[in-house]
Amino acid sequence: MSIKETAKEYKDYVIELRREFHMYPEKSLEEVRTQKRVMEELAKMEIPFESVADTGVVATIVGGKAGKTIALRADMDALDLQEIADVPYRSKNDGFMHGCGHDGHTASLLGAAKVIKQIQSDLQGTVKLFFQPAEEVARGAKKMIAEGVLDGVDAIFGIHVWNDLECGKVSVEAGPRMASAGIFTIDVKGKGGHGAMPHQTIDALVVGSSIVLDLQAIVSREINPSDPAVITVGKFESGSRNNVIAEDAEIIGTTRCYNHEVNNQFEDRIRRVCEHTAFAHGATATLKYETLVIPVINDKKISKIAAGAVEKIRSKEAIENFPALNVGEDFSYFMDQVPGVLALVGCKKESEEHYPHHHPMFDIDEDSLEVATALYAQVAYDFLAEGGEA
Repeated sequence: MSIKETAKEYKDYVIELRREFHMYPEKSLEEVRTQKRVMEELAKMEIPFESVADTGVVATIVGGKAGKTIALRADMDALDLQEIADVPYRSKNDGFMHGCGHDGHTASLLGAAKVIKQIQSDLQGTVKLFFQPAEEVARGAKKMIAEGVLDGVDAIFGIHVWNDLECGKVSVEAGPRMASAGIFTIDVKGKGGHGAMPHQTIDALVVGSSIVLDLQAIVSREINPSDPAVITVGKFESGSRNNVIAEDAEIIGTTRCYNHEVNNQFEDRIRRVCEHTAFAHGATATLKYETLVIPVINDKKISKIAAGAVEKIRSKEAIENFPALNVGEDFSYFMDQVPGVLALVGCKKESEEHYPHHHPMFDIDEDSLEVATALYAQVAYDFLAEGGEA
């Protein structure tokens, strides 16, 4: 029996699990119930596993023949979001919701575990299953890596259901797929005073406004136009009333790009602009910068294997070239260590109104779970069968 046919047998199992996970969403780094259920299901399958990164799980399926090792990853955490959809599997945890599809990822990887276990003796190598916590706060992948989960791993494959993509379609193309994400806070210090006597002050609001404008020149004049990049100021707070000149200002924003070199230069460039602009006005500016995630860049060889897997479980026509996304994913940290691919699996519900990820009405077409289950298993089998070579 093919992987495609075996995955179909477990479709109801995966849907049932997904709905259970959806009803009990858990905050990042607090995925206690989810972890427990994952371990219970793995134990039933007689697949060895261990707890990692506090609330994560790594399971291992050793094939009947020696070979390379591939890791399959699913994230497990939910969002701080109140679900308003009227569905039977609506969240029972007030204020939390699986509004991004991680419930489907976890369920699909457990389904893939069943499929892979069934063909274990035919595997030419080892498959590791990563059930990762805390993707939404960009801490889970780094925490797992620090505990050595990638030791001995030759490649990694992950899936993200995507509701801007038609159900049944899959995007696995090589190159940049998701952006880096950085956050910054700039604290401006001037000298406050009376609005009628500006010559006695250093207006932090004016200084902050200049900084906001000057930051735009980084993208327009310092970064190659062929490398898409974004510096967005999302919050600018200063002042207290009409006749008081502000002593302080706070500027908060985010950065995005698809290029590691550009990403590595964001902090220094923003610091130079804010400090020098403030100095020109006689004020000071202090930058706090944090890189949440680095760019997701699909490996060319693994991408070719993944495309072949899509053809086997669906068809050549199911392969969709989809634009790179400006959202971030901490799967990128795994890919920074070993070659890998993050696939987008279409989950758009055509018969209903379309709601984006992170919306309180978000839901998926559950037919996508059968595709995800089969794709996890097929990519793992094909990578090992080819010795990791495309």
